[in-house]
Amino acid sequence: MRSDRTEGLEPQQEAISQGAGTRITVAARLDRLPRSRYIRKLIVLLSLGACFEFYDLFFSAYIAPAFYSTGIFTPTTKGFFGIEGFASFVAALFAGLFVGTLVFSPVSDRFGRRAIFSFSLLWYSVCTFVMALQSTVAAINLWRFLAGIGLGVEMITIGAYVSELAPKETRGEAFAFNQFVSFSAVPVAALVSSVLAPRRLLGFDGWRWVVILGASGAIFVWFIRRAIPESPRWLEQRGRIEEADRIMQEIEQRVRTESGAALPEPRLVEGDVYPARGSLREIWNKKYRGRTVLLILFHLLQPIGYYGFASWVPTLLLAEGVNVTRSLQYTFVMALASPLGPLVGKAFADVFERKWQIAWSALVIAVCGLLFAQQREAAGVVLFGVLLTLSSNWMSFSYHTYQSELYPTRIRARAVGFVYSWSRLSTVFSSFLIASFLQNYGTAGVFVLIACSMLAVFALVGGLGPRTTRRRLEEIAR
Repeated sequence: MRSDRTEGLEPQQEAISQGAGTRITVAARLDRLPRSRYIRKLIVLLSLGACFEFYDLFFSAYIAPAFYSTGIFTPTTKGFFGIEGFASFVAALFAGLFVGTLVFSPVSDRFGRRAIFSFSLLWYSVCTFVMALQSTVAAINLWRFLAGIGLGVEMITIGAYVSELAPKETRGEAFAFNQFVSFSAVPVAALVSSVLAPRRLLGFDGWRWVVILGASGAIFVWFIRRAIPESPRWLEQRGRIEEADRIMQEIEQRVRTESGAALPEPRLVEGDVYPARGSLREIWNKKYRGRTVLLILFHLLQPIGYYGFASWVPTLLLAEGVNVTRSLQYTFVMALASPLGPLVGKAFADVFERKWQIAWSALVIAVCGLLFAQQREAAGVVLFGVLLTLSSNWMSFSYHTYQSELYPTRIRARAVGFVYSWSRLSTVFSSFLIASFLQNYGTAGVFVLIACSMLAVFALVGGLGPRTTRRRLEEIAR
């Protein structure tokens, strides 16, 4: 006798279901869901957590002039790894992100997306608040490093969470929307910095208030955690079938009530998975080795273009003779464009193949960066700065989607954490490299370096990357 959950399945799909004990997988149930406000609400809540991460990543650039004026850091360094320079502040954050993504990302696979999302945000908030109270370069960099560990874990967890909740037809759109909400924190960071950083309030330097506002994420942890369920894909993978089924029933009921119609029948395909434990060693087997090498090389290159501009733009403008106030004004206008890249990309995220979105946005970064370096008038600086921001953030949401698609659920967080950690390590060294290029070759030299790295990304991802758009996660991973 046929199970009610296998009715309507094609013969091959029914056979797969029968072979698995007539149980329809979470993947089959999730991937047939239509667009819904409920799934979008979950993505928004996760994105609100990510807002603090993006605020933190970008306020580094905006408070740099305040560091210089107070004498805490200098724009360049005496030696390549001199800690007196602003590069050491950027490097401290990304060293922490490196440790968080490489060493601690597996905890999300072990303890669940929901718990680690909350814990990592709380960790970051506490460390950032303590950092705001420090006055020496060594102490600031230490707490910046510790805060980076929490951010690194949070970023990987959110990526895994979003990829596992979004149906396959809208996965790219979900990541674009996630980054639209997250990048909305960037103009906030720029505005807050432009207002507070040059001033002293209640006896504190303005940059400290900018940092303290970023630490306020701890206030929201409890409320966000209560409103989001655990990833049912993760629960199923860990063998917690009843919990996964209970959460899926709630999701299905909410979507059914919202749409007012019966849901499509779940369709099993070859590659759907059942409970299994994973190991990081899997990323080096024949199935995933090529993807792992590709992503490592990509993450060694992309931060030079992405953070080379985002973390250094006020400093680069100062090097060109733009005063502090005008530099922050230009930067704020560019920051306003930050959410627009993902917002525009949301309409196309699942239309064009993902790897080509990454490749072409990298090429645009290379071209716009070289043109930005040639500008001397305000209109040109702002125009090409905005174009750089749009293309950088389009590349960002595309590759965050892409890397989460290339590995199975059982190792997703640890695998993405491993390959993503190379971008953090790259940024540690590229921060000092950019400072050196700025000192020796000026802003033009910095943007030639950026252009070369982005051209390499175009060739690498466009030529070797696998296709993922509109394919089920389990199908891509098999």
